[in-house]
Amino acid sequence: MDSAPPLPETLLPETLERLRALLQEQDLEQSDLLEPEELAAETALPEHTVRTLLRGGTPPADTVNERVRARLKVLSESHLARNGQRMSDLAGSISRQLGVSGVWARQVCSGDKTPSVELLHGLVRFFRVEGKEAFFTAPAPEALNRVLLPILAAQQPVPETSESAADPLAAIQDQFEDVRGIALRQARDLPEDRWKVLTATLNALLVLDESEGEQ
Repeated sequence: MDSAPPLPETLLPETLERLRALLQEQDLEQSDLLEPEELAAETALPEHTVRTLLRGGTPPADTVNERVRARLKVLSESHLARNGQRMSDLAGSISRQLGVSGVWARQVCSGDKTPSVELLHGLVRFFRVEGKEAFFTAPAPEALNRVLLPILAAQQPVPETSESAADPLAAIQDQFEDVRGIALRQARDLPEDRWKVLTATLNALLVLDESEGEQ
């Protein structure tokens, strides 16, 4: 895989700006919500890269191959620490699940070898990462932004809703009651012959409604 042009980095600054605005409204510090060590674990990025991005800095340039190898190494080390396994155990599991040699699996997990696109898809399933292949290939700003967006969504205030908004039919019913009341008040001044026409019309509508209800 060759080096790919970075995606627009305006996405991450916008997310950070909105997060800072919400934190300011809640009288919180950025460190109260964004822990670089945890974000590094979720993105498989180096912690110093996460800190640089949170400060609005630019991370070191890299290629897609370098990203894939580095993030696979981080994921593998995290997997081993979490499960108390040895590298041979992890390589054996990958070898059996993906149908590759144990040597190849060890080289991939140690960050010494770049997997093909097909095998990278299998590693996505094995490590159960979100974002699919983009988890490994996305530029650092995009990778961090993917993790920050759910945090931003969780901090968004929930808009208050009225009973009418909660029940769309309530607003329609209210409008209908208002229109019917106005019509009946105006009908009081109708001449007797028009009252008869109105009464006949209402009776016909009631009969029609009853007949439709019986069908």
